[in-house]
Amino acid sequence: MKKITDSRPVDGRFFRLWNTWISTFAVMVLLVLTLVIGTGEMIHGQLLRIGETLYGDPEIGMQYSFLRAEPEAPSCDPNPNVDALVQQQMQSNAKDEFADIFGTASAADVRESVLAAQQQCQEKYTFYQTTQQYLEQHSSLRSYRNIETGFFWLFKFGTENRVSILLLMVMISAITASIKMHHISLRPAKTKLDFQVYHLFMILGNGLLSYSVISQYLSVLNSGVAVNVETHTVYCLWLILFISLTLISALQWFRIPSTATAGGKLGLALLSVPLFAMMAVVTGIAFSVFMDYPMGQGIYLGQLVEYSGIFLNLALFIWAGMLLTQTRIMDVFLAILRPWNLTPEILTFLILIAAAIPTAYTGASGIFVIAAGALIYKEVWNSGARRQYALAVSAMSGSLGVVLRPCLLIILISMLDSRHVTSDELFQHGHYVFWLTALIFLAVSLVLAKEKFRINSPKQALPAMGRALLAVVPYVLLILVVLAFYRFGLDTPMDEFTAPVILPIMLLGFIYFDKRFGHLLPVASLDDALSRQHQQQSSYLQGHTPDAKQRGKFSSAVRFATAESVGHIGALIILMALSASMGGLIERSDMVSLLPTHLGSLLLTLGFIALLLALIGMCTDPFGAVILVAGSIAPVAYANGIHAIHFWMIVLVAFEFGYVTPPVALNHLLTRLSVGDAEMAAADAEAKQHYRHFYYRYERWILPMMVLFTSLMLVTYLPYALNLFGWYPNK
Repeated sequence: MKKITDSRPVDGRFFRLWNTWISTFAVMVLLVLTLVIGTGEMIHGQLLRIGETLYGDPEIGMQYSFLRAEPEAPSCDPNPNVDALVQQQMQSNAKDEFADIFGTASAADVRESVLAAQQQCQEKYTFYQTTQQYLEQHSSLRSYRNIETGFFWLFKFGTENRVSILLLMVMISAITASIKMHHISLRPAKTKLDFQVYHLFMILGNGLLSYSVISQYLSVLNSGVAVNVETHTVYCLWLILFISLTLISALQWFRIPSTATAGGKLGLALLSVPLFAMMAVVTGIAFSVFMDYPMGQGIYLGQLVEYSGIFLNLALFIWAGMLLTQTRIMDVFLAILRPWNLTPEILTFLILIAAAIPTAYTGASGIFVIAAGALIYKEVWNSGARRQYALAVSAMSGSLGVVLRPCLLIILISMLDSRHVTSDELFQHGHYVFWLTALIFLAVSLVLAKEKFRINSPKQALPAMGRALLAVVPYVLLILVVLAFYRFGLDTPMDEFTAPVILPIMLLGFIYFDKRFGHLLPVASLDDALSRQHQQQSSYLQGHTPDAKQRGKFSSAVRFATAESVGHIGALIILMALSASMGGLIERSDMVSLLPTHLGSLLLTLGFIALLLALIGMCTDPFGAVILVAGSIAPVAYANGIHAIHFWMIVLVAFEFGYVTPPVALNHLLTRLSVGDAEMAAADAEAKQHYRHFYYRYERWILPMMVLFTSLMLVTYLPYALNLFGWYPNK
């Protein structure tokens, strides 16, 4: 059969509607529901307190909790025939076969019991009548009760169905990512062979995943154990997801875009395969063929379900990251630095320190790279930096903040290894790692810089900086208002547990402010600062301006951000799920057992562990890798005498080193998604044309590796060598 080549979307009218509206609306509903779940407990607590304040009456002993449901009339008799009941009870006691053993109650005791029961019944009637009268006197109480109990029902429903909400969100997002070919790969598909290999691996990988889930489902059904509705729902959603992805890829295999160039090389085509599809093929063949354990993939996918709260928070962070792209907040804050005309290296150092805060609040380095990498790239390049240097900074922009509060990755670590570390301990020591890495970056950048120092005179810079600071004030006030509302209105401070819920609300406020009043801010955008030469040179800068994004309605901006979130949620979370499956394959294959439990030297053990962790970081995403490390490598490290906090600091830095290091280099892949393939190609062309030195040609790869490898070595050996923190008192 001859393949059809067509430049139209392979999905047709329905799937175009799916991409633009259906998936966006569905995921937005699920994200809002997740927000309701996250804020539900705190809001419901406040509603109960407000209800008690408004409708409680201590003088008559009336509490709002008594009024949350319509009172029911008691079924007992308030005026019974006491003598008849006593006689009836005495006759019943006489027939009791155990009366000789325990004794028979006297008539006086029985009468006292009946009278006590009568009194209790009369009290119930009195309370019922009092409650009815109270409800009639407070006409608004029923309306308030409907609001409070309705919200409680929604919150309770969401909490009980948290797993189903996550899987439904992942299913919709992953299907959308497959239709758009938005999954993460080492290079984009360009040639016909690239597309053929891409779709072939998608068919095989998703087919194997479908087979694995079916095998596991049948095994559960045949186990003889009762299966609840939630379990059935989980398996059905997994099956719908992977079967749909298989069918979509099969259709796409016959509809290669006409824009694809002829020819191609198999090696490059394999680099175009989505990472999750490659993992699915490898784990599927290993489990099904070599281990005769076809349900293996499905079992390890269950870790996504087990930590559903973490991954729902991750989805909220991704949404927050995309909402950030629709605000001017980054541009406005960076405008404070522009008047000083700093050298690219000094400017970058300040940007990386500032970027660590949103990185920590968006959960992981990759999310911030997607959200702000393009703007940071453009800012650094406009300061006079090389394109390769600007790309290196964009890839590293999220690396420093992963050790700071309230990073979601550290929360997951504290959950997985709660016996040895707490999140507070990790965040406390993370500050040292943060400043160490930042100062190493500054030192390396200045050593390699051609111009060490440059700054405008204060007379020239301060007036412009003052105007830029005025533009920041409204955003700071918005932040304070949102934080005050949660802190004093809902009695909930912003921390690592509440940040996923509060941050989207804050960013929605920023977008609304930008749409209504952003044009009044006394600050020039970055595009006003760009030289005409830069604008002519870069196809990326044309059509990707912050000002262009600010035009339009609030609803349009939120819809656009949500639509972008759909693809990223599908691509990232499904990659994390398969990373967990890959980790399960490593664990089940007993490869970890080959690691020596005692290397004889703590210095040798530290180096070996750091190298191993870096290799893991090069090939997997952070959340899947952490699950693998907590179960397999952490016990080996502890057995060799490595302190738990020290070990996890090494893990975090080693992972960040791995995310900027080939063969996968996840942060560079996400930078490409943010900046665009055209700008990446322009940067490579510029390096080949103007720079002969090996370093400058491949600076975007070498610079982050130099910085993070140096940081990794210092984090690995300094605490032991200098006996810091008392971790190794007897070294």
